[in-house]
Amino acid sequence: MNLRDLEYVAAVADHRHFGRAAAACGVSQPTLSAQIRKLEDELGLVLFERSPRNVTLTAAGERVLERVRVVVEETNRIATLATEMGDPQTATLRIGLFPTIAPYLLAHVVPEVRAQFPELRLRLLEAKTDDIVDQLRLGRLDVGVLALPVGEDLQVLPLFVEEFVLAVPNDHLLAASGGPVSPSELAGEPVMLLDDGHCLRKQSLAVCELAGAVEDVGLRATSLETIRQMVAAGVGITLLPRMAVSPPVSPSPSISLIEFTEPRPARTIAMCWRSTNPHSAFFPALAEVFRRLPDGLVQPA
Repeated sequence: MNLRDLEYVAAVADHRHFGRAAAACGVSQPTLSAQIRKLEDELGLVLFERSPRNVTLTAAGERVLERVRVVVEETNRIATLATEMGDPQTATLRIGLFPTIAPYLLAHVVPEVRAQFPELRLRLLEAKTDDIVDQLRLGRLDVGVLALPVGEDLQVLPLFVEEFVLAVPNDHLLAASGGPVSPSELAGEPVMLLDDGHCLRKQSLAVCELAGAVEDVGLRATSLETIRQMVAAGVGITLLPRMAVSPPVSPSPSISLIEFTEPRPARTIAMCWRSTNPHSAFFPALAEVFRRLPDGLVQPA
């Protein structure tokens, strides 16, 4: 029994005629008839009642045909999958992004990806950095968009540098300065940070330690939007990535955004993947699309 014989059975069942079935399969009628007869002998069953004017499935043929169609359909799906996997531009790519960049970057990037690679399908996962790295290593994700540094066992292609801005309530003393401000001006200031596990927390802590600022240990948020609302409510100050305060994100009338003096605090965003991924050669082209952001939003990596 082989797949081609099963395709012959399905064709005869569809056309109810050996000649038309043979033409549909691209073989001669004697070849098709001989292969079906061989299959019947192998199974010990008669699949078709044959007459000069008609071909009819037997009861056994009806039961066998049900399984034949399942096998042929699944085989066709495997062939389709192989075609898709062979061409990364028609594949399904699983991409992980951390929460403090995902909604802001994707608003710019997804339309560009769809325009350049219209048949590419994206499955997007928002998760903390450590979870994304773990899933990359386990093969559950194809690509991660992460802030450097990441594990040395991954391929890393820097995309851009994103600067931070200082977000303060409008009635804060630093708001009156109009900026820019030096990180040293944060000395002694309590700064609100995200909860443990967020890479933005580590990045903000590094700035605070450099500037002499301290964490406001009484206040922690689990999302960037929550911490923004806390600033708007006059609860405290924080550092926000530039994309999180740039269009299409609407500005908050209760928050003053202040630039830092040079060198400005920033984070480097990179695309990461396993070197063994079969689509590795395609990812640099995908990275180029992720770099196409509005002027002034980020800096070259």
